[in-house]
Amino acid sequence: MKRLYNEVRGLINSHGRLKFISIHRYVSTGNSQEQTVIHPLLLKRADLFKTELKQIGDKMSSSAAFNSSESKKLTRITQVVELYDQFMKQSDNISGLKEILSEPDLDETLKEEAELELKLSYEQMIHTSNMLKAKLLPPVLYADRPCLIELRPGAGGHEANIFTNDLLEMYIKFCQINHWPFEIVSKNEHISGKGIVEATLMINEKGSFDRMRHEAGVHRVQRVPETENKGRVHTSAAAVIVLPKIEADKSDPEYRTFKSDELRIDVMRASGSGGQHVNTTESAVRITHLPTGISVHIQDERSQLRNKEKAMQILRARLADLEMRRRMAREREQRNEQVSSVDRSDKIRTYNFPQSRVTDHRCNFTLYDLEGCLSGERLGEVIDNVAGKETNDRIAGLLSTMETDSSLQCI
Repeated sequence: MKRLYNEVRGLINSHGRLKFISIHRYVSTGNSQEQTVIHPLLLKRADLFKTELKQIGDKMSSSAAFNSSESKKLTRITQVVELYDQFMKQSDNISGLKEILSEPDLDETLKEEAELELKLSYEQMIHTSNMLKAKLLPPVLYADRPCLIELRPGAGGHEANIFTNDLLEMYIKFCQINHWPFEIVSKNEHISGKGIVEATLMINEKGSFDRMRHEAGVHRVQRVPETENKGRVHTSAAAVIVLPKIEADKSDPEYRTFKSDELRIDVMRASGSGGQHVNTTESAVRITHLPTGISVHIQDERSQLRNKEKAMQILRARLADLEMRRRMAREREQRNEQVSSVDRSDKIRTYNFPQSRVTDHRCNFTLYDLEGCLSGERLGEVIDNVAGKETNDRIAGLLSTMETDSSLQCI
C-alpha cells in the first residue's frame, strides 16, 4: 500500500496538479501524426482523473479505510496517468527530433538517423495514444475476469460440426501462444468422429474476457468439403458465445446463491462413446435455472459431483452474462450482443478457404492469411482491429455525451 501511495504522489506535482500538454502539440498534418491526436474533451476527462487521483492519494495519506473497490479504482486511474506521462515524454521526443531535422546544415547521416527515430517514435506514440484513449473510457463490465467460450455448430450440416472444432482448436492454440492456462470443460464429439456437437473452453487468465469477448457472434466458413466431388464451395456457420467466469467462491463479489425452488437438477446416464461405464452410471447432470429457463448439461466426467460443479460454474457464467447484457441495454451502451441465432446472415466474420482470407465484417478488416489466423498466430491482429473499432465507437458516444453533460465523472 505504501508503494502505491508513493506512486500516486510521484505523479502529482508540488501544486497537487498534473501538467497536461496543450492541444496544439497534437495537431499535425501527416497520417502518423493525425493518429496521435486526442480530442480536447478526452483531455478534460483526463483532468477529472487527475482530480480523482489526488483525492485518493489524500485518503491514503490520512490512513483512512481503503477497500478493494477503491484499490481497483486507484489502479485504473494510475494506469491512465502513467500512460499520459508516457505520452508527454514521447511528444517531447518528437518535438526535439523535429527541431533537429529543421536545421539547414544537418549532416546527411544524422538526418537519416533522426528520420528513422522519428518514424519509430510516431509508431510508439500511436500505440500509447490508442491505449490512453481506451483507458479513458468507462471500464467494460467483467473486463478483468477469466472467461468461458461456448461453441456450437449452426447451419451447414456436418461441415458446420467440423468448422466448430476448427474454431475450438484456434482458441486453444491462441491460449498456448499467449501462455494462458485453459481447460476444456466439455466437448461432445460428432458421431462420425469428425467435428463436435458442442464444446466449452475455460480460459483461466485474468482479463481474458475483455480480450475474447470480441469473438462472440456467428462465424461463417466458405470451403470445399472433403466429401464434395464437384469442387463446389459450401457455406457453414458456428456460434461462439463468450461468458465471464464467476468463481465458485463466496469471496467473489459476483458469487450468487440459489434458493431451493430456483433450480431443477436432473441426473441421467451419459450418452455417446465411453464404454460400459457410460451406459450404466448416472453421472450426467442437467441443471435448469427455472426463473430464466437457462439449462446446462454436462456429462464429460465420470463423477456426478464433478459434472455438477462444472454445470454450476457454467450456469453462474450464463446468468452473469444475462445480467451484464440487461444492464448494458438499460444504459444504452450495448455494443456486442451475444448470439441470438445461428443464421449465416448474422455473421461477424468469414473464413474463406479458396482465397485464404479472413474478413471481420464489424470493422471491415481482411487478413489474407487464413492458416495464420486458424493457427492462433495472427488471431490477435483480427481481435485488435475489432477492439479498435469498438473503442472508436465508444469514444464517439462518450464525446457526444460529454458535449451535453459537463459534469461527467471519470469513474
